[in-house]
Amino acid sequence: MTRSVVSIVYVNDAPAAARFYGDLLGMSPSFETSGYITFDLGPGADLGLWSGQFEDLSPDVPRTSEVCLAIDGGPDELNAIFEQWNSKAVTILREPHDAGFGLTFLAADPDGNRIRVAPRG
Repeated sequence: MTRSVVSIVYVNDAPAAARFYGDLLGMSPSFETSGYITFDLGPGADLGLWSGQFEDLSPDVPRTSEVCLAIDGGPDELNAIFEQWNSKAVTILREPHDAGFGLTFLAADPDGNRIRVAPRG
């Protein structure tokens, strides 16, 4: 039996969100419909972007969950990703800082969903 964990992010426009995440992740979707698009992140992990589940998602509504991009590299890689995302005008919610588990930063997608970049544990 094949098992995978799919992290679903609710968005206003799945194709627009897929372009945003595809650019950040440097990959193309693995599955696409007009309202649901996934990215294969590796064995057992997928990111799903789902639109039409909520009307008019607003970046102003506080979020309590995050999608975390766990990286293998150290602070230099994290800072490089931060600079790259910053140059793409990605909304940065919190600049790189030590959160007790290592250097991390927090960004948001155009719908206000939180994206953390942190070291793999």
